[in-house]
Amino acid sequence: MNDHPALKELINRYPELESQGPAISEAASLLVHSFRQGNKLLLCGNGGSASDTNHLVGELVKSFEAKRPLSTSFQHKLKKMDEQRGTFLAKTLQQGVSAISLASNTALLTAISNDLSGDLIYAQQIMGYGQANDVLLAISSSGNSRNVLDALLVARAKSLKTIGLTGETGGQMVACCDVLIRVPATSTRLVQEYHLPVYHTICLLIESELFGSEVSEL
Repeated sequence: MNDHPALKELINRYPELESQGPAISEAASLLVHSFRQGNKLLLCGNGGSASDTNHLVGELVKSFEAKRPLSTSFQHKLKKMDEQRGTFLAKTLQQGVSAISLASNTALLTAISNDLSGDLIYAQQIMGYGQANDVLLAISSSGNSRNVLDALLVARAKSLKTIGLTGETGGQMVACCDVLIRVPATSTRLVQEYHLPVYHTICLLIESELFGSEVSEL
């Protein structure tokens, strides 16, 4: 994916991200492989990064820029089950991939924080959701967020693949991730400004690979 137009466009717009091109490509390839194997993506982060996890899910579970029509075989199944409503669903629904933001369930987050520890809000969810060969995408501008590091530790113990999206130094996440994307900034606001075009590019790469040329059977 190193030569993909979306990655070239990112680097043209942000030349300072050129050194991270291989890591961005590797992260997208890892995710494509995982989705093709029927695995899922879990995402975690704090504050603005928590919002980014929700943003990412929105680009993955439904179409981002490409059309994602349902496979012909699944359309036939829907129509056979209910001619009127099934036809509408077959024409309207889109293919998606399995992506879950661990920052979204307020009841669960507060229960874990109250009953166990606030640092464990993501680690505990990985105990429940995570399976071998799933992927955890962890976002931390510093690379040192305790709850994110605990999530990465549990993910690795459960044989999940791990991708980190962080700032220039990488912090403690350097030792915790199979793939680490380090944007060239240390200020939280600047790191987060780089994160958005980076993960948009990852979404474009995934969508192009899985849905770009013909209808997939995902």
